[in-house]
Amino acid sequence: MCGMGNGWSAWWLLKNDSVQLRTLDPFYMQHVGAFMHEVGKQLQNLQITRGGNIIMVQVENEYGSYGTDKPYVSAIRDTVRAAGFTEVPLFQCDWSSNFLNNGLDDLLWTVNFGTGADIDKQFAKLKEVRPDAPLMCSEFWSGWFDHWGRKHETRDGQIMVDGLKEMMDKGISFSLYMTHGGTTFGWWGGANNPAYSAMCSSYDYDAPISEAGWTTDKYFALRDMLKDYLDEGQTLPEVPEALPVMEIPAIKFTQIAPLVDNLPEPKQTEEIRPMEKFDQGWGSILYRTHLPEDVKAGTVLKITEQHDWTQVFADGKLLGRLDRRSGEQELTLPALKAGTQLDLLVEAMGRVNFDKSIHDRKGITGKVELVNGQNAETLKGWTVYNLPVDYEFVSSRNFQDMNSSAACGIEKNDESIPAYYRATFTLDKVADTFLNMESWGKGMVWVNGHAMGRFWEIGPQQTLFMPGCWLKKGVNEIIVLDLKGPKEATIIGLNKPILDMLRVAVPETHRKQGQTIKLEKETPVAAGTFKPGNGWQEVKVPATKGRYFCLEGLSSFDNTNIAAIAEFDVLDEKGQKISRENWKIVYADSEETRSGNRTAIRFMICRKVLSGRRWIIRLILIRW
Repeated sequence: MCGMGNGWSAWWLLKNDSVQLRTLDPFYMQHVGAFMHEVGKQLQNLQITRGGNIIMVQVENEYGSYGTDKPYVSAIRDTVRAAGFTEVPLFQCDWSSNFLNNGLDDLLWTVNFGTGADIDKQFAKLKEVRPDAPLMCSEFWSGWFDHWGRKHETRDGQIMVDGLKEMMDKGISFSLYMTHGGTTFGWWGGANNPAYSAMCSSYDYDAPISEAGWTTDKYFALRDMLKDYLDEGQTLPEVPEALPVMEIPAIKFTQIAPLVDNLPEPKQTEEIRPMEKFDQGWGSILYRTHLPEDVKAGTVLKITEQHDWTQVFADGKLLGRLDRRSGEQELTLPALKAGTQLDLLVEAMGRVNFDKSIHDRKGITGKVELVNGQNAETLKGWTVYNLPVDYEFVSSRNFQDMNSSAACGIEKNDESIPAYYRATFTLDKVADTFLNMESWGKGMVWVNGHAMGRFWEIGPQQTLFMPGCWLKKGVNEIIVLDLKGPKEATIIGLNKPILDMLRVAVPETHRKQGQTIKLEKETPVAAGTFKPGNGWQEVKVPATKGRYFCLEGLSSFDNTNIAAIAEFDVLDEKGQKISRENWKIVYADSEETRSGNRTAIRFMICRKVLSGRRWIIRLILIRW
């Protein structure tokens, strides 16, 4: 779930306007059943009772963080059994704060948590309600995944080992997530939301075994701890040697295929529609129309909504870029003449993997308007070009010599020309390497037909892991789609990765220098004291109207100088969560920035129109 988008559901389910993923929606459940039937055909004979290595099967994943719906979870359980998994235990996992929401009596219950957690507190409620049940941490998070434009994630190895040792000593089972980092090759990286934050292609995860299969200090600390739990006479096997790694001299690109000169057959639509409606799940999509009349300078191009990174062109000239991560959905236009060709080139980044916003349609999902004062005109009459990411498509573009007159100037620092680039390079040996993308803008890479992943100059990831098994002795082909344009159309292969180089100014806090909010004279709508612990707690607030809401913590439970809110929801009068999709942090009084990636990426003072409804704030209180 964490690394994949769309909640592990097929993107094409979103072609159905009314589909409700992870519910009892008949359309959704029909396809879940068909999928699980095929899984069962391939895997049911691998249950341990039949000589295989499947010892348990999981039903759903952390569903308590998505909703409360025992009939749905029960239906998924029955679907798993119908697929043939009837001879090994079935289990469900969740957080210690919400595992009772959907707990089924006939399933084993496990808890997910990570490095630094209080082990006793994590299992306290489970031991209370099921005193004779086995205890297991089904996901012990050894690290975390990286997001574009944010710090590289790390977790302390010794703290990880201490937590695992404590579980070993207390007879608690665990599964390390992850033991071995990896790569989300191609376009498969997911995203979190809200606020929207797409994941990097590297899934190194700061795991004990790295993305490239290398052992780390964290690995050896874990190995040394586990030695103490071997049975008499047992020994650990020797650690295998790492696969060979090599450098590759500069690969200079010689061919280019400008994107706008290599468009596929167009499709027509009066109303703008998302990518899925054009039978496309990944890649980029170009929406084109012509302005029906003159546009005055200062007119706002308003998009509802662009997912996820959009470049706006007028007669081929770049006017600006919109980034969903920053909530950018509008662009102020210069004066434009009637008949101007307006192009919106939208790249789909990671699909959201969590919460209700897994219904994450791509491209432009609503409408496009020209707004001038109180007047708003919806643009219609669109020509649409699908730009998929499969190798057959990208390799069949009309590549030209980069020194030809037709391509002259495109490669020379022109960051407004999206284009495909192609080169060949010759190797006399093969081994793993890391493709250095530091001189490129934003896009994807294919080597010998394999999609290697995404790159983005902002980092923190600057290299793409290139397995040696996909390289060839002799001539190799590499194709790069750069939606911005490279500063230099050259790639070298490094013998180690670059995963921690941010090249974008990211404020460490949500508080401008000198900014402060004084609350002494303000009257709170609610006040009280929460109980220690990490469970959900509720505060009922009188009906109120407002555009902002502020949460103020006055003290911590342990008298330290750190107190925090991990997450909260605002519920309407029917107890339903109000969408957090467009909330924005405008101020945080203080934030922990010294370790990990602990920034207030979601909440503190959040902007939201509450429409006068009664609302409840649910809080998880934790100590960092």
